[in-house]
Amino acid sequence: MVEEEKKKEVGEEVIKSEEVIAKEIPKKVFDKDSWKPKTSIGKMVKSGEITNFSEIVDKGLKILEPEITNALLPNLTTDLLLIGQAKGKFGGGQRRVFKQTQKKTQEGNKPKFATFAVIGNGDGYIGIGYGKSKETVPAREKSIRKAKLNIIKIRRGCGSWQCSCKEPHSIPFVVKGKCGSVVVKLIPAPKGTGLSVEGECQKILKLAGIKDVWSKTFGVTSTKSNVINACFNALKELINTKVKDKYVKELGIVEGEIKDTEGEKK
Repeated sequence: MVEEEKKKEVGEEVIKSEEVIAKEIPKKVFDKDSWKPKTSIGKMVKSGEITNFSEIVDKGLKILEPEITNALLPNLTTDLLLIGQAKGKFGGGQRRVFKQTQKKTQEGNKPKFATFAVIGNGDGYIGIGYGKSKETVPAREKSIRKAKLNIIKIRRGCGSWQCSCKEPHSIPFVVKGKCGSVVVKLIPAPKGTGLSVEGECQKILKLAGIKDVWSKTFGVTSTKSNVINACFNALKELINTKVKDKYVKELGIVEGEIKDTEGEKK
């Protein structure tokens, strides 16, 4: 009994330490002067030829340096998604940000930790990244670094017939995203509805700048990684779908950051 209690205490301490690591994400100030870019896009960003992130996204250029995102989108917020689960009776353990797996070898068990990071400015730009390592901190740093390389631009608007306010608080039309057996369907909602979607998808939509949305999910939604990827794929469809000019004003469609008539961010 004493040994079992000690094991439980050790397990609880590990969970608490992981939660502290997840919450205490260090905010590093990016120093553009000391940055030495290695790619052509990075050199153009540092020289001032590219000053807007949408110039890279619209041309379909691939970002290979996370410093590019740091330079063009300085006001980014980072969060970790709950994809793991602590050990508990009958599989009812507490949700946590690190998903632990083990490999059986002759030398013993070799654990690995994986985590999902989401990064966005709350104004039309969002990115997710998956990182895996033998320790928790490198896994977190790897996921954040990959999220900065996977930043996309989305469309926002008011596609709900119940609202028709022409303000970019929701999405302009219905979109679907699929990953594995999971299908996530996002539906425009009127003002005041909130984010009626799965908990981890709420974090993604909130950092993307979407305030009101309805949703439907299909498939094995207990696999959180598939739900997250399906939601992100649905957001990609917002910018991949062609929209006629006459619907841009009717639905109040905005791409990326909200800007006023003078071209400056509000």
